[in-house]
Amino acid sequence: MAKESSMTMGGNMSKEMGMSQSMGMSNGRGGHLYMQTNETRNAVVHYHRGADGKITEVDRVSTGGAGSGTFKPISGQESAPNAFEGAGSVILSPDRRFLFTTNGGDNSVSSFAVAEDGRLTLVDRKLTGNPVDGKSGTAKSLAFAASKGMLYVLHSFGPDHLRLISVDSEGELTPQPGRYTANTPDKTDRVPTMAVLSPDGRFLLVGTTFDRPIAHTGTYPDGSPILWVPESDGTYRVIASNAPDPDGLIVFPVRDDGTLGAARFHDAKGGSPFYLAFLKSRPDTFVIGYAVGDGCALATIDGDGKINVGPLVKIDTSAGLPSELCWLGVSPDDRFVFATNFGYSYITSYRINGKGLEIAKDPACPKIPGDGTARGLNTTVTSGPADNWVTPDGAFLYQIYGNAAKLLGYATQPDGSLKEVTSAQIPYNSPQGLAGF
Repeated sequence: MAKESSMTMGGNMSKEMGMSQSMGMSNGRGGHLYMQTNETRNAVVHYHRGADGKITEVDRVSTGGAGSGTFKPISGQESAPNAFEGAGSVILSPDRRFLFTTNGGDNSVSSFAVAEDGRLTLVDRKLTGNPVDGKSGTAKSLAFAASKGMLYVLHSFGPDHLRLISVDSEGELTPQPGRYTANTPDKTDRVPTMAVLSPDGRFLLVGTTFDRPIAHTGTYPDGSPILWVPESDGTYRVIASNAPDPDGLIVFPVRDDGTLGAARFHDAKGGSPFYLAFLKSRPDTFVIGYAVGDGCALATIDGDGKINVGPLVKIDTSAGLPSELCWLGVSPDDRFVFATNFGYSYITSYRINGKGLEIAKDPACPKIPGDGTARGLNTTVTSGPADNWVTPDGAFLYQIYGNAAKLLGYATQPDGSLKEVTSAQIPYNSPQGLAGF
């Protein structure tokens, strides 16, 4: 495993340590946590979150739509935990009045009213307009522009990767005619992963993972996917996005009416820029998590939508390549990034200092075993950790382990490590999406 970094890359370390000491201690109020089961009869699970970080299931509320279940359309697997399909499938409106979730099985979106006690009431469900491909649809990521009343729904399969749905003051949904693609003229089968709005609402950023789904490329005799495909000139090309072509990070300008302008394709400086997370104190700065690049980088976006990406800081990959570093949680004080490694079954933490990123703890928590049936792209047995979520006070992090059928809660520690404090049984392989307050 990687060694804890002792390198200081800038910034006031005494101030940093002072702020970090608050991590691992609750604000004393607790709150609520939500996860979609993603079962073929999809539901949102509502947990009460105690001041000590422990979670208790309150209820399960039907979305009225279909999840993708245990089937994974990107890889063509009949039963496996969520790997490359997306992030941000469950989100809350900034005022916490509404919760939105995708239904990846039938390409629909559901809206819920959120009561003061955290309970959910289904308000509406609407189809995105994209067809269901084979056994499942792939509506997998949401972003919400509250000032424009517009939801952006990202699908893993295109060509119409992005569809728009307007939201009125009561949470009613109305599909809009706009449709947008992450494809390029020579990449007509791309797999985007998540959509996120810049804090000023001027740009919608889209991450990607493959230039064509691995289900379309076949497998080796041992069942592992083929990540290199032949070209017409007899050479082979890796299908991981942004490797080698510098076009894996996509930026759409957001118009005044919530529709999108023409896409601009940017170099993310690493393979498969899966997850994008903006910092709270620096609204022009975001973290990129790379599924095939095996690390994270800090990037900035300027007022014209131009992207500048800093150096990629890799984790220890001695367990095999790639690590499938696919989900990120950023502490509310912008001091730590918690990176979920799907292939390794654990979380790595980074420290954000004055100038960039450095490894804090790798791993930050013990490896969580699955049932032995799931393997990552590097062929290691995995428990399939997917979405994570950090509480608003930074005291706790919650992590889905689909193949272990567990949702774990950790207390964050000042050094970036994680201490398990709670566990809940969840459906096998299918769950995804975490949001809360």
